[in-house]
Amino acid sequence: MTGKVHTLNINIDWKLIDEISKVDRFDASWTSIEKREGQSLKQLKSIATVRSVGASTRIEGSKLSNEEVDVLLKGLTIEKLEDRDSQEVAGYFKVLDIISESYEGIEISENSIKGLHNALMKYSEKDQWHKGDYKQHSNSVEATLPDGTKQIIFETTPPGHQTEDAMRALIEWYNKDASTHPLVKSAIFTYEFVSIHPFQDGNGRLSRLLSTLLLLKYGYKWIQYVSFEHEIENRKTEYYRELRSCQAQRPNENITSWIDFFFDVLINIQEQLLTKLKTTGTIAQLSPREKSILIFIESNPGCKSGQIAEKLGIPNPTVKRILTEMVNNKLIEKFGVGPGTNYSIT
Repeated sequence: MTGKVHTLNINIDWKLIDEISKVDRFDASWTSIEKREGQSLKQLKSIATVRSVGASTRIEGSKLSNEEVDVLLKGLTIEKLEDRDSQEVAGYFKVLDIISESYEGIEISENSIKGLHNALMKYSEKDQWHKGDYKQHSNSVEATLPDGTKQIIFETTPPGHQTEDAMRALIEWYNKDASTHPLVKSAIFTYEFVSIHPFQDGNGRLSRLLSTLLLLKYGYKWIQYVSFEHEIENRKTEYYRELRSCQAQRPNENITSWIDFFFDVLINIQEQLLTKLKTTGTIAQLSPREKSILIFIESNPGCKSGQIAEKLGIPNPTVKRILTEMVNNKLIEKFGVGPGTNYSIT
């Protein structure tokens, strides 16, 4: 079955439902992961920030490696931002930081989006004339090829009232639509924003920042700890191909393949995040005996120390000591007192 959302068509089928379920199943378990892995997540967020800034600016032609981005961000001063790549990195980092710290209070409105664009272009000398304002000249989406030449991916909405009307309609739809699933809305908003290309420059970078903003506003907080942009960079050819394929049908195009790509990116980075936590997180540091107790509790919520000791063949005093450590490390929760004390996964 094909349904219409905003001005776009989407195939509503079991594949779409399955993709939504995969992302949301992970999200349902995130609260307990976040409690348990607080310290590890701080490190992952720092790594993800560098990768996101580096990847998103490289997609648009920057040459800075992640290592160079890391060095630049650690010693960031306006005086050092002499080349365009450094200026773009500084701007992207600034907006990513604004979103991370203030996403709950950022409205999805024309003023907010213009404000984010203004911040994105803050340090870019050649972009001062248009930062925070819709485009005045026609632009098009281009890909930078390995030899440095550019290839037009698709034409965009003409400047002037057509761009203004398209952005107004997009934001009005987004704020009024209460029936479309948040993940689908986020994918549609990102696609439509890139297709309109409302600003003279910086649209690709801002579209990826807006994806992160929308996901955070909908409660998908894990997006901060892995790089959405890095996954896009790794699949840059596919990314542009899906945009071009759908955009070529404008107007009233079917964007199912773009939705599938967007969800596949999210599912992949969820898996990457879990893998990183397994190798660097709290659980990775547990001894075999501690892991066996944790697994037993996970399979038998509400179990008592005596049951654990009996089933696993571990002395009860040792089990009680380990349980106390696990409660302190927020790996498990303790319920009740005295003989009624029992344990479950947080």
